[in-house]
Amino acid sequence: QVQLVESGGGSVQAGGSLRLSCAASGYTYDTNFMGWFRQAPGKEREGVAAIYTAGGSTYYADSVKGRFTVSQDSARNTVYLQMNSLKPEDTAMYYCAARTGALYAARWYWQYAYNYWGQGTQVTVST
Repeated sequence: QVQLVESGGGSVQAGGSLRLSCAASGYTYDTNFMGWFRQAPGKEREGVAAIYTAGGSTYYADSVKGRFTVSQDSARNTVYLQMNSLKPEDTAMYYCAARTGALYAARWYWQYAYNYWGQGTQVTVST
């Protein structure tokens, strides 16, 4: 079992920044990918970014490339999502997810590939 706890959400004006954190605990040794997803009201959950924990490769949705950065602190079992130049359309509940076992990297954005999920943290961007 892997437990994930997100933090760092909040309200910010457009153009501002936030950093989300996801602390993992439990049996994390088999975790291969850590992903960030978001879901806005009335919309499907979408993949935002992910990191391959062993090699450090990162993956991003086109909508956040150049603005968001995913990183990890392996010693702390924590993954971060640095969000800059935030836009109102970034408003959503953000979730951290973990994938144990192999995953084809091209599927990093597929929510059904992830075994464990955090409870989510709200991000609200106002104009």
